[in-house]
Amino acid sequence: MQDTAPHIPVMLDEVLTALAPVAGETYVDGTFGAGGYSRATLDRAPGCRIVGIDRDQTAHDRAAAWKDTYGDKLILLHGTFGNVRDLLDQAGIDRVQGFMLDIGVSSMQIDNADRGFSFRFDGPLDMRMDQSAGESAADIVRDMDETDLANLIYNYGEERHSRRIARAIVDARVVTPIETTAALATIVEKAMPGRRKPNDIHPATRTFQALRIAVNDELGELERALAASEHILEEGGRLVVVTFHSLEDRIVKNFFKTRSGDVPAPSRHAPMAAHSDHPVPTFRLTQRKAIDPTDAETRRNPRSRSAKLRSAIRTNAPAWSDEVSKKFAKGGRG
Repeated sequence: MQDTAPHIPVMLDEVLTALAPVAGETYVDGTFGAGGYSRATLDRAPGCRIVGIDRDQTAHDRAAAWKDTYGDKLILLHGTFGNVRDLLDQAGIDRVQGFMLDIGVSSMQIDNADRGFSFRFDGPLDMRMDQSAGESAADIVRDMDETDLANLIYNYGEERHSRRIARAIVDARVVTPIETTAALATIVEKAMPGRRKPNDIHPATRTFQALRIAVNDELGELERALAASEHILEEGGRLVVVTFHSLEDRIVKNFFKTRSGDVPAPSRHAPMAAHSDHPVPTFRLTQRKAIDPTDAETRRNPRSRSAKLRSAIRTNAPAWSDEVSKKFAKGGRG
């Protein structure tokens, strides 16, 4: 039986505070999903406009009924948030005053067995956010060689038993295709050494995370969206990002750190201002450390426990070139 609990936007009050929406301005919700942030923004600042982006057609189908309430104040675009710059250009929108991202999978996707995101329900091993395109998780576990599969599980799932799991998958697929979430979860669980303790996460958790990230190129999408934010946000525009695990947060943290001017000087004996090739900061941090959800929220919504919110405000500096971005990159995906 599937979980029918409604989707609860994570850190909603904190997101709205960081975004600070006002009437007459335009904001992009790059991960529209169930529309929680978008509707709350429209309700908080009547007269503002939201551009919602999502690659999942079901999100668009669900939101169609809201047009009666919000009219032309809600614009929905089908695509990936990493392609936000082109999507806005195609919609005839130049600059916006805010860009918010909630990285990860929505509760509705996780709780739908047919989408294949979770081992809690048996379903097809899909994991595609856009089911009309791209490789599924089943395709990856069927076709990828053992070494590449082990590296994928290690790099995207931070799973230290990745080689053992990859070997088990390769051995199992010789016997029968791995096409369901339950089949994969069972293979991974049996491959893990030792006995599972009561409070341990399910052995397949990190493997499923790794496959989902790979199927949807989630880290690549995030990197492209952050780079695009320099181009789509006008001076004073706000970038607000909620992440749910260390891989995502590391990318956001490093982006904010470099783009706000916290980069190493070419020489420790020379001041930063003395170097003409040092890029001008394109963002000003609203706070140095990430904001965590309150205890009350984590009790109310356990899925918010790992969330972190980071935000920054666009300066009037020109966007960094790709060459400059690579030169001053710090850590990247790590």
